[in-house]
Amino acid sequence: MSRVVNLNSPGKLRSQVMRTAGEIMRRLSQKTTVDDEVRDMSAFLVYCFREIDEGVNESVQAWEKRDYWLKAERFRTKWSWAPGAARELEKIVLQEKWELLPALLVRLLPYFDEVTIARFTRNPSLWWGAHRRLLQETVAS
Repeated sequence: MSRVVNLNSPGKLRSQVMRTAGEIMRRLSQKTTVDDEVRDMSAFLVYCFREIDEGVNESVQAWEKRDYWLKAERFRTKWSWAPGAARELEKIVLQEKWELLPALLVRLLPYFDEVTIARFTRNPSLWWGAHRRLLQETVAS
């Protein structure tokens, strides 16, 4: 019997989301005014950071089942910035405090040191409508 390989492991998905978030942050740094695209990109970053946090929890659960407590705790610590960044960015987007966005993005940059972006590969349609979706999500809850 052969080994089952999961091609969409939490680590691979986390890397893809980090790449997407890195590209969005680069694009946001090039913007000079707040327009619909800035709103959509910022809201999509909220979803990216949430997805990173979910992937971390999934990885940690697998390690904890094997009693790798120290490894799990170190991993949680490494990625502990993601849920806080999601909450802070969500607050900026929902309260429309766009003047706080650049400072937050600068604080997040060190977490993206390993993400190299030579050219943009993500299609802007990826984040279209994210602002509206985030607003609807907030109204629904």
